[in-house]
Amino acid sequence: MSDLDLDDLRAELNDFAQPEKKGGRSPREERIIAGFEEIQRFVEQHGHPPFHGEERDIFERLYAVRLDRLSALEECRLLLLPLDHQGLLQPASSAAGGFTEPANDDELLAELAGAAGAADITELRNVRTAADKRAAEEIANRTKCEDFDRFKPLFAQVRKDLDSGIRQTRPFQTMAEIKKGEFFIVGGQIAYVAEVGEEFMTEYDRRDSRLRVIYDNGTESDVLLRSLQRALHRDEAGRRITDPSAGPLFGGEADDGDLESGTIYVLRSKSNHPNIASHRELIHKIGVTGGKVETRIANAALDATYLLADVEVIATYKLFNINRVRLENILHRVFSAAQLDLTIEDRFGNPVKPREWFLVPLPVIDEVVDKIRDQSIVGFKYNPTSARLELAVENSAR
Repeated sequence: MSDLDLDDLRAELNDFAQPEKKGGRSPREERIIAGFEEIQRFVEQHGHPPFHGEERDIFERLYAVRLDRLSALEECRLLLLPLDHQGLLQPASSAAGGFTEPANDDELLAELAGAAGAADITELRNVRTAADKRAAEEIANRTKCEDFDRFKPLFAQVRKDLDSGIRQTRPFQTMAEIKKGEFFIVGGQIAYVAEVGEEFMTEYDRRDSRLRVIYDNGTESDVLLRSLQRALHRDEAGRRITDPSAGPLFGGEADDGDLESGTIYVLRSKSNHPNIASHRELIHKIGVTGGKVETRIANAALDATYLLADVEVIATYKLFNINRVRLENILHRVFSAAQLDLTIEDRFGNPVKPREWFLVPLPVIDEVVDKIRDQSIVGFKYNPTSARLELAVENSAR
């Protein structure tokens, strides 16, 4: 055999050679490790492993499911044990539960796809249909979001809103509508629909559109609307994140059948503390109560929450058919930049940093209440420098 024949043979054999692993690990192993490292970061931040339970944060529950699956898969356990310095992996027998391991490598990869810089591992289940598999592959096919700085503040605000109750997560209904500007949880990550392309008809005479979807890990995907619908529907942890303005908040007067929920109150302190006295006309306590305001402030002079001084009621607004906690969170979010930074000692000499006190003029508070009434408050924040209510910078990215 000539040297030319040997070269041709060698070239042909090279076509069948396994691609060289980067860093000594396969792409699948990198995805598994990336998913586990996210759990480890959660433990470092919160001081405990992720737990199941309805009372737990949605992301903690997702991590708990992921940890169960990684513990149950022998291949994952063997790979991750040397990295498990926190002792998170459970014995395979206790983690397996009713879990069914994917039948082959292709299905496992389809379920894990994207954990290393793309989708999270939330559930490891068998791919049931070709349409579902195509949807999973399209969701996982992501690229780096080059203008992620535009969207990063949006994700930060959504997480704050979820923590405070301003936003909620709801199960995704089958083939529910998806619109521009909406947020979802899919594959364990927050997804933002930044753009919706022109509608077209598929080969099966169904309407569809191309979406630009941004994920909170700095990636994006050019995905079909129906693919995102399928991915959300099939993901048992898939959720729609509600909009802060979903549903009316309250009305100025009660209609027939309305139930009184409480009162927004605005208080002014009579404290002689130098920092309070010098800005008395601007410093207000803004809160919400389900009882009588007079009863709530009766012992203000003995309560560090009220700056250990009597207060006067400057304004009140009645509420009807509203979640008081949610409304209070909205008010405090709008005025967060103007929160009073003051520490005082209580009656026992313990330092206390009172909350709900803000450096904001009364007319601006009235303006915020009006915007809450007509549901136009979304995206607005108080600017202490200009002493005005302004559209937040991050909202302009929508």
